[in-house]
Amino acid sequence: MSELRTQCIEHAKRDIQDCLVIGAGINGAVAAAALAGKGAKVTVIDKADFASFTSQESSNLAWGGIKYLENYEFPLVWGLCKSRNQLMDAYPGQVREIRFFTSIAKGFRKPRVLIYLGALLYWFMGRCRTRPPRLLSVARIRKEAPRVNTAPLAGGLEYSDCYFVENDTRFAFSFIRKVLQKGCNAINYMELVSGEWKNGHWECALRDPISGEAFSLRAKTLVNAAGPYTDRINAMLRIDSPFKHIFSKGAHIIVRQITKTNHVLTFFASDGRLFFMIPMGNRTCIGTTDTRVDNEVAEPSNDDVEFLLQNANTLLKLDQPLTKNDVIAQRCGVRPLVVKKEANVGNSEWTALSRKHEIDVHPERHLCSIYGGKLTDCINVGEEVTEIIESFGVHMFQSLESWYGEPSIQKRNRFESECRKHQLDGEQIDRLWRRYGKEAFQCLEKIRFSPALAEKTMGGLLRAELHLMAEREMVVCLDDLLRRRTRLALTEHRASLRCDPGLAEAAKILFGKNAEAEIERYFGQPLRS
Repeated sequence: MSELRTQCIEHAKRDIQDCLVIGAGINGAVAAAALAGKGAKVTVIDKADFASFTSQESSNLAWGGIKYLENYEFPLVWGLCKSRNQLMDAYPGQVREIRFFTSIAKGFRKPRVLIYLGALLYWFMGRCRTRPPRLLSVARIRKEAPRVNTAPLAGGLEYSDCYFVENDTRFAFSFIRKVLQKGCNAINYMELVSGEWKNGHWECALRDPISGEAFSLRAKTLVNAAGPYTDRINAMLRIDSPFKHIFSKGAHIIVRQITKTNHVLTFFASDGRLFFMIPMGNRTCIGTTDTRVDNEVAEPSNDDVEFLLQNANTLLKLDQPLTKNDVIAQRCGVRPLVVKKEANVGNSEWTALSRKHEIDVHPERHLCSIYGGKLTDCINVGEEVTEIIESFGVHMFQSLESWYGEPSIQKRNRFESECRKHQLDGEQIDRLWRRYGKEAFQCLEKIRFSPALAEKTMGGLLRAELHLMAEREMVVCLDDLLRRRTRLALTEHRASLRCDPGLAEAAKILFGKNAEAEIERYFGQPLRS
């Protein structure tokens, strides 16, 4: 078991916290990082792993919401574009511009030139930070995107937005790392059992499903950032909110690399919605669906997979049609969409709902709840939460160092210089800096004392990375490693992972004497020597 996790539990039990944040997806992670960065004593918990629910099922895009222009939500798009630009500035290694290659079919509901003018407006609303859009003829699409089936097309356009170079979960974990670096507590696999506002603070009962231990935690304030479970937590705490969530299921499939061009291929699917084919290293992520569901937990159905495959085969010119056998992995989650509590949203209305966020504030009980939201707008969520918690009487201070963002370019240059001494190549340098920030220096320290730790193991990871994860990232099970600390479970066939010669060593570093048992639990069969 992670020594760091044990320390966080002990610290959380011992001291009354300025704030307890429930939920460690992107909303909870940024709320906790913002509070910790401004001097508050914070504990953030999640009943599963960090960013293991909605925050691990996104399309990996940081975008300004171009589709909301169709519903004339100009203030929302203006704000999201500003937030996207902020992420580009603060995270140059993790959030980068990418071109979207959009095809428009003959007879589409909007003229091609009007869509281009919308993209031009979008570029201006984005403060012209990206490359400008281009109107594309069918001939140009044939030349620049030969995999696209141009037979039904009137033309297309090209515009820019951003994507996460690693993945959504790795980005969310960077905020958990900020919490820990400030001496605060982040605890995965910790469930809130009950909470009571009593004598001016919250008395919370927590349960550790790993050890079975139950204990109490006291906090002056509470932030409900439980994502799709926000309503359930509020019901437990007897909080009456003016908002509620409705759920939209989004499914993606990952297949072999469809095209080597670094574009997001964008279409309008058979049901009229935007449909993406997103580069993911040597793979392609295809999605997404948009299905209304009633429950927080969603799985991709056979119909979802068939819809994605059928549209991909129709929209592309492939040597062989994609089949279920080509699906390497699936990802599926619910989008929690915020509406007024009394709203009765019809089936024709809910698809037009945006991913805006609302924060419900209860000053009399020192509690706020975050509803809705998306990755792109996360910094604003963190800033808003700190203002609210400060209004409850928690003392804050303005740090000279920002609570978000990558370390300075000077530190990045020093890191690169040190890496060259250990013969690390450019790809390894970029990856280490993206994933670990200034903690990447700890990888170099390990390599300096033991050069063998610079050797590659499972999935191309350096041994030093695995040791750093074991010490600093609270990897409790193989799913944490393969699905969230890396994206190997998305890009590699399960059978390939099972046969990877570095699997046993990686499990030994992370789980010690429990390594074989964890491999058997994850793959359902013992490791054969």
